[in-house]
Amino acid sequence: MKSQIIGCQVRREPPDSTERYTRWINQLAPEQLLTQVFTSHGPTVVMPTWFCSRTWFSHVGPFDEGGQGVPEDLLLFYNHLRKGGGVVRVDRSLVLYRYHPDAATHSVLETTIWTHRVRFLEERVLPHWAAFTIWNAGRQGRRLYRSLSAGARRKVVAFCDVDENKIRKGFYCYEDSKETPKPRVPILHFRAARPPFVICVKLDLTGGEFEANLRSLNLQEGRDFLHFS
Repeated sequence: MKSQIIGCQVRREPPDSTERYTRWINQLAPEQLLTQVFTSHGPTVVMPTWFCSRTWFSHVGPFDEGGQGVPEDLLLFYNHLRKGGGVVRVDRSLVLYRYHPDAATHSVLETTIWTHRVRFLEERVLPHWAAFTIWNAGRQGRRLYRSLSAGARRKVVAFCDVDENKIRKGFYCYEDSKETPKPRVPILHFRAARPPFVICVKLDLTGGEFEANLRSLNLQEGRDFLHFS
């Protein structure tokens, strides 16, 4: 049995709240609704716009009512994908999506969401890759490396970056490892690195520089790289 979660574009209130997130949720291409499910933004169609059949909801649900701090929309969305569900967005702004600082979403710890995202990445993607490169030798890339299971860490053949200081250093040493000698992962310029990439660079924050670098490699999203930012 297969079904869809159908969502739509939104209009934010106040209009200038969460501008990057709003652009992302409204502008993803149809294929990116499935390839960008690992990012920190969460579900690729926003939960207040969801529509699906009651039969399908009963099959993938219910929501986890564990209380404050549970990312119930993300958990149900991931379960939907695990069971073969698709994602569709109606490209019309049909919902006024209000932002307020006391919303329940703010009670969910970033570390909780991170753990679910890493687990889903390891479950859905990494078993199909014999080796991969983490794009970002900085804090987020190293955090992802440390968060991976031992088996997944062994598949990381390099980090890549544009920062000359990181590249000159030559490697990242995983000091917390119990292995002897401790793993040293090369740090390469992104043009010298080999796909597939797990990208830990946030989108829409570098004035288009990162996006231009990525486009210059002529890669296919979902096959050659995935965003985990």
